[in-house]
Amino acid sequence: MPRRSLLTPAERTGLLAFPTTDDEVIRHYTFSEPDLSAIRQRRGNHNRLGFAVQLCYLHYPGFALPPDAEPPAPLLAIVGQQLRIKPDTWPQYAQRAETRREHLAELQAWLNLSSFTIADYRRFVHQLAELAQQTDRGMVLAEALVEMLRQQRIIMPALDVIERVCGEAFTRGTRQVYKALTVPLSDHHRRSLDGLLAIREGTKGSGLIWLRQPPGPPKPKHVLTHLERLKTVRELCLPDGSERAIHQNRLLKLAREGG
Repeated sequence: MPRRSLLTPAERTGLLAFPTTDDEVIRHYTFSEPDLSAIRQRRGNHNRLGFAVQLCYLHYPGFALPPDAEPPAPLLAIVGQQLRIKPDTWPQYAQRAETRREHLAELQAWLNLSSFTIADYRRFVHQLAELAQQTDRGMVLAEALVEMLRQQRIIMPALDVIERVCGEAFTRGTRQVYKALTVPLSDHHRRSLDGLLAIREGTKGSGLIWLRQPPGPPKPKHVLTHLERLKTVRELCLPDGSERAIHQNRLLKLAREGG
């Protein structure tokens, strides 16, 4: 059975997307003097262009230049403009896989970046599980993970890995939500709640369906029925504060699912 995707195709595309506006391109890809000094140490225009493009990838969105990738045209244009190198020089650099690997290693050391490891995977799953108790939106978890990776200067892993981290964190967070709601319940509470699923005498619906009926117009008959429902809920004697044991967003979602 295929694993359910936590992110939509549009969210996957946008999560690590390159800037699209001129202002964003200029803000993210304008080189500093130390950047230019390091770039000029490369031999040949194609190596300087390639080194600079790899530097841009690591600056933002924050991942390594994929093999056989074709950099976005706006990125090549602004890099070429600053270095006075024509963007059509790129294919000469793209053919040299060994040079690209050497440049990536140099950049990683120079920028003090680290690769994403299995230890990072476990650590971020644990950290995101707390956020997952507040929301079931995969994009919120993914954006939080990307921000943590940037702050901790860790090179972005593949999108599939990011989604797996978020998916596992969501599963853990959901289990913690269920645990927070069910651990305080005694056997008496469980039997009482199960009893709400039984068909009420003289009706065709369960006690739970009866409790969820709207109060109706303010007439004496309806008021009495509503008071009876309130009495039934109070007789369950559920632990105080259960509604505050988890985040309201998750509580509302569970209510909708239960409905």
